[in-house]
Amino acid sequence: MGFTILGIGTAVPPTTIDQITGLRVAESLCRPTEERATWLPGIYGQSGIRTRHMMMAGEVVQDMLGKTCHSQSIFLPTGEPGDPGPTTAERMLYYVEHASPLATEAAQKAIENSGIAPRDLTHLVTVSCTGFHAPGVDIDLVAALGLRATIERTHIGFMGCHGALNGLRAARAFAEADPKARVLLCATELCSVHYYYRWDPQKMIANALFADGAAAVVGGALPQRKDHWQMTASGSRLFPGTTDAMTWSVTDHGFEMTLAKKVPGLIAEHLPAWLDSWLQSHGLTVSDIGSWAIHPGGPRILSAVEEALGLPPGEAWASHEVFAEYGNMSSPTVLFILDRLVRKDAPRPCVALGFGPGLTAEAALFR
Repeated sequence: MGFTILGIGTAVPPTTIDQITGLRVAESLCRPTEERATWLPGIYGQSGIRTRHMMMAGEVVQDMLGKTCHSQSIFLPTGEPGDPGPTTAERMLYYVEHASPLATEAAQKAIENSGIAPRDLTHLVTVSCTGFHAPGVDIDLVAALGLRATIERTHIGFMGCHGALNGLRAARAFAEADPKARVLLCATELCSVHYYYRWDPQKMIANALFADGAAAVVGGALPQRKDHWQMTASGSRLFPGTTDAMTWSVTDHGFEMTLAKKVPGLIAEHLPAWLDSWLQSHGLTVSDIGSWAIHPGGPRILSAVEEALGLPPGEAWASHEVFAEYGNMSSPTVLFILDRLVRKDAPRPCVALGFGPGLTAEAALFR
């Protein structure tokens, strides 16, 4: 039958920065040499992002820009050469404090939009790759939303930008296994917690792209109606020989990402043949797809997918809009895009795509 979406909710932190401010923050924390400083503006200016949201309070950002310490934040640079920033333990305490309220805001909106009472939810799926703690966000959501103590919880962790698509796959499995199931999926990421302080070109690119946000979906195995989107299939493809192309590692001073320059080329090389085969197994071709929810890992990744699939200009409009307004929020991003498509009543079928460490592609089909 599939997983019918009844409601979607999104949330972002109150602090908004544009890319000019982001550039100044990078210069403040990373202390680049004069030669390196000439390279940074191009990274920020050509990102395709206008604004991003960060959990750090506005006064912390002002301290970074003004080289003051009024906020007394752990994220302020020490001024010492090679300052690595806060320890991972300190960053995790910040995640523990701020992730759950953001997740709760998104989940409350999704529940309200769904018309389902919180006590009627039977399954909870949480997704995050930017923090660990237990009891975790799932337990906090049970208390904050008034969910039943018997709700069945599943956490999908450390899967990166395509984590929400894996979450949707789990939600669909629960719904199809039990027609009475009503599932809440919530993806929450605080990417700014892992801001990199020392100089490394790959890390500078990550600093310029990633942002914070949360998104939630409520659904179940219900007969499809014209106004309800239904996830009817999912797919996954591990690209061979690509394990070093994208990584996400726990270090003493935060989680560190590597994003090789070859990632867009690898996606362009491996995605079309697999996607064609996957779509054919569902009686479709690329030209049959009415709309696309492509996770914008970065501007080159998004353009590589568009070119490889031969998509007409403007076909991935929702991905470009969300990326420009919010940046790459990791796992919630594709749900922000899906929310925009649903609200605009975009044509179906729709395909959602995400990419993450592996290098892996994840896909979902909506009708």
